Amino acid sequence: MNTLLRYVLIGAALCLPLMAQAAGKPKVEFINSDKAKAAGYPFSQAVQVDHTLYLSGQIGIDPATGKLAEGGVGPEARQAMQNIKDLLAEHGHSMADIVKCTVMLADIKEWPAFNEVYRGFFDGRYPARSAFAGSGLALGARVEVECIAVVDGPQGGS
Repeated sequence: MNTLLRYVLIGAALCLPLMAQAAGKPKVEFINSDKAKAAGYPFSQAVQVDHTLYLSGQIGIDPATGKLAEGGVGPEARQAMQNIKDLLAEHGHSMADIVKCTVMLADIKEWPAFNEVYRGFFDGRYPARSAFAGSGLALGARVEVECIAVVDGPQGGS
């Protein structure tokens, strides 16, 4: 019986690489709106790999004006989170799909003010999260938030 078990295990070990190859490479989609493409930034708004959606960091830019929301970390945080919500909705997803966020604050002392805004975008089931101070955020922003979501499947994009 030991010999039989040994052959079964060896056979399984030999088949695993073949099974992995048959599964194929994960599907990767680079997602950008027409407006984002026109801006010419050297990054995608989001990248989807199978069921995982990686969102680029969002700062508090108001899409209507192209400028940072005025009034400090609170308004900037609200706009950054709204930008995340809108990007997800544009591709058929919601804030409930987010599983991880990384928050960069120009001043870590503004963490409580950020949290006050952040709480309002979730229903009490909060994603895992990291937060740290990051000097020199893009365009002089006070806050930047990037998120990862788990979604049903590819939604299309370019």
